[in-house]
Amino acid sequence: MARALVTGGAGFLGSHLCDLLIAEGHEVVCLDNLLTGRLQNIEHLMPQGRIRFIQHDVTKPIEVDGPLDYVLDLASPASPRDYMMHPIHTLKVGALGTYHALGLAKAKGAVFLVASSSEVYGDPEVNPQPESYWGHVNPVGPRSVYDEAKRYAEAITMAYHHAHQLEVRIARIFNTYGPRMRLNDGRALPNFMTQALGGQSLTVYGDGSHTRSFCYVSDLVRGIYRLLLSGENAPVNLGNPDEVTILQLAREVIEVTGSRSEIIFQALPQDDPKVRRPDITKAKRLLNWEPGVPRLEGLKHTVPYFQTSLTSSKGVEY
Repeated sequence: MARALVTGGAGFLGSHLCDLLIAEGHEVVCLDNLLTGRLQNIEHLMPQGRIRFIQHDVTKPIEVDGPLDYVLDLASPASPRDYMMHPIHTLKVGALGTYHALGLAKAKGAVFLVASSSEVYGDPEVNPQPESYWGHVNPVGPRSVYDEAKRYAEAITMAYHHAHQLEVRIARIFNTYGPRMRLNDGRALPNFMTQALGGQSLTVYGDGSHTRSFCYVSDLVRGIYRLLLSGENAPVNLGNPDEVTILQLAREVIEVTGSRSEIIFQALPQDDPKVRRPDITKAKRLLNWEPGVPRLEGLKHTVPYFQTSLTSSKGVEY
């Protein structure tokens, strides 16, 4: 039985990845400091006896007993609200956290996968964004703590590959959504869901013409798993190329929730990307992967989770 460590494994994406790894027959060690992750996301896996939870901050050295075949590094605040609230920690996670996870993978002889982000492309000047695009990033802007943390994480990962011949995988993850997102995440989809279900106006920043591409979480983790098992050491985009304006997304959320909410507009934040769409040609060719869940279908799958979470939170920030 292969054994995998998932840092950030109690987070939204990490917990779904733990689900898939266990379903594929792996034993999993889930490591998380619970800054943005939650034990509720993995508690359903505990009775199976194939997951072990360690509460630990990856900015400190990582020690795990026993062999490891894979180290999957998903630890990081991921929403603008989170990384602007924890800017220094976000940078430390990208630098020290990735360094410590790489060191553990090297010591264990494990394949290392780092969860990078479409944010390495910044506010792109090309659309869609292929892996060959170097990006258009403001290194001192309000989003730089996350953008540069991910760019550094990619750089040190490739350095370990070249200097130590470590087998590495770099997943450039585009916008992902689904159950287990936090209500107060601050990103567009959780905002729209909580506003629509709560009978509040949906807040669209700018005129709503800026675009994103949303991938349902089950599709995304399937792509990560295929990348993990591949022999590709260079970055690979993972996301859904079905591009949509934020205004259209707001209207779709109103539709699937049956809400009567209105849409209001506020100023667009500094350096907010105007477009975001992955070129997944490489993933199709190397991994035989592409997303299969249409956005409206994924939104419908997501609504019940937000309904239940809003009810259980009873007005307390979740």
